[in-house]
Amino acid sequence: MRDPLAEPSDLIRSVSRALRVLESVGRAPKGLTVKQIARRCELTVATTYHLVRTLAYEGYVIRREDGTYIVGLEIADRYRELVTAFRGPAPVGECLRRAAGETGYSHFLGRFVGGQVAITATAEGPRSPHLEDLVPGFDEGAHATALGKALLATLTPDQRLRYLREFGMRPFTTATLTSGEAFEADLAAGDRRGMQLELGQFRQGVACAAVLVAPDKDMERRLVLACALPASEMMTSARVVRAKLLTVARSVADAVAADA
Repeated sequence: MRDPLAEPSDLIRSVSRALRVLESVGRAPKGLTVKQIARRCELTVATTYHLVRTLAYEGYVIRREDGTYIVGLEIADRYRELVTAFRGPAPVGECLRRAAGETGYSHFLGRFVGGQVAITATAEGPRSPHLEDLVPGFDEGAHATALGKALLATLTPDQRLRYLREFGMRPFTTATLTSGEAFEADLAAGDRRGMQLELGQFRQGVACAAVLVAPDKDMERRLVLACALPASEMMTSARVVRAKLLTVARSVADAVAADA
């Protein structure tokens, strides 16, 4: 959500409008006509037509035979570049893939991006339930994922409170923590355990565990490692999961340090 009070004085409105058009088209997989785009973006049809033509020329939207527009292949190229930038050095990705292969559990890296918790790299494991939302760039539900908890645990209580107030505590399941008091108690339990944990708080029947990879004074350089697995397995294997996570975290930390 854009904050109108934070709008820069030198905002280039044509660029802002083009991005709004692109966002609207991206939210409509069945496609939108120019008139529909104009209505959703609160723009004139003439202005929208010029913006759409420009985006189509650059490959960011595609015009179909029925006159509707969908997102173009240039979006996929930008996403691949984002994933590469987020993942970091190649050995980091190798660490995640090796861990996923050896344990069968999907592994994730996360850090603060622009002050917001985000997943930056993933490696899927065959024994983990597929979580289609948890891909590089996902920046929601920090309070409901172990990865988010591990990062938020590095903040001060006041910083956490501000974060939760700004981004909310959406109830993904009936087990999701939706109060600051319950969340603080959960983080404290995770600190004592040496591993942040969630059981069915993000997705029913799925558990996630996370440990800190790299602490740093700069919050944007803090890195956490997480894995996802069936909740039933977490109940019986938490200590084993923690030991393996810590081993992988050391390998990731070494790979990041070697590239510094």
